[in-house]
Amino acid sequence: MKDLITFYSDLPKHFTPLRDLLKDESLFTGIPKNWHIVVTDIEGSSIAVENGQHNDINLTATGSIITVLNEIKSIDASIKVPYFFGGDGATFIIPDAIITQVISALNTYSVHIKKTLQLNLRVGNVILEEVYKNNVTARIAKLRHNKYLTTPVVLGNGLKFAEAYIKDNFKPTDIFGNNEKVIDLTGMECRWDEIKPNSSENKVVCLLVSCHDETKQAQVFKSIMDEINYLFGSLDERRPITTLKLKLNTSIEKIRKEMMAKIGKHDRKYLIDNWLITVFGKYYFKIFPEGKRYLYRVTQLSDTIMLDGAINTVISGSSKQINKLQIFLDTLESEKEITYGMHITHSSIMSCYVQDRKENHIHFVDGTEGGYTSAAIVYKGKLKKI
Repeated sequence: MKDLITFYSDLPKHFTPLRDLLKDESLFTGIPKNWHIVVTDIEGSSIAVENGQHNDINLTATGSIITVLNEIKSIDASIKVPYFFGGDGATFIIPDAIITQVISALNTYSVHIKKTLQLNLRVGNVILEEVYKNNVTARIAKLRHNKYLTTPVVLGNGLKFAEAYIKDNFKPTDIFGNNEKVIDLTGMECRWDEIKPNSSENKVVCLLVSCHDETKQAQVFKSIMDEINYLFGSLDERRPITTLKLKLNTSIEKIRKEMMAKIGKHDRKYLIDNWLITVFGKYYFKIFPEGKRYLYRVTQLSDTIMLDGAINTVISGSSKQINKLQIFLDTLESEKEITYGMHITHSSIMSCYVQDRKENHIHFVDGTEGGYTSAAIVYKGKLKKI
């Protein structure tokens, strides 16, 4: 039984479209019962969005992922874990051997965010053994989208059950127990301006879709991906992040916001050095071949589709394409096959974890005006009526 710390890193990568992966459920493996589901979540994120803090929310969620990945790297760089960006938080699947260190690092990060951005990031976890007692499953596979990007794909309601359970049982962060620990947000960057679609007629869609019947999930999700592919084109065609529209925001305020989220204090040298780097970067990406290659890799390493027991995706398309998708989803919803939430906006925002400028970076994409958070409000409103 694969219940070792290397469970996830040992899984094979499937280089195939998501719809084809969903056709063969034998490619999915049950997650070991002694692994843990860890959830971070910003309390009152919908109110924070209304107050114009959607960039802070996006950066905070990204920072929780960076905190976990840097903590694991400090323990053993060979350990790999699945994680999912959620707009106002993140979900991780963590082996039992390192769960204590990961939770400690996240609690420290939560305190840091409270002090710097005045947001309350809640942290919780539950072991999968407890989740499985509730007659839900969690099966995982690895999907290689392109040469650069591989992401986890999960079928079953295990993660969603765990997330709901954890959110119902959050405990206050132990502020006093983490004063000695140093936060590590190395690699956090947030310097891209809002990213508009290639066409001025196009919009950005943040979509959440759940299928509560585990036995139908793969089939239903495949039909939705088929429709999205038909209406919007391939992942490259519908991705809202393109080299044409990627532009750095060179304002001091943008660097200051990153500085406070990253190091938690005003540092004149950090501010000036990184502002100069960003100003130079505008020309580096336009003129130098390596800069142009980096921009291309950013588009390829932009995480715009996740499946964690539900579809989470950000796509770009015309009003006509979006209307057709809504009609399709409304039909499935009326037949009780799915529940979905959608948020339509004008641009994307992106925050980044950059370990080097070659292939070791990942970019987390959300929509403006709340993106995933706003889609989740619609989704939760529908659940209350069921």
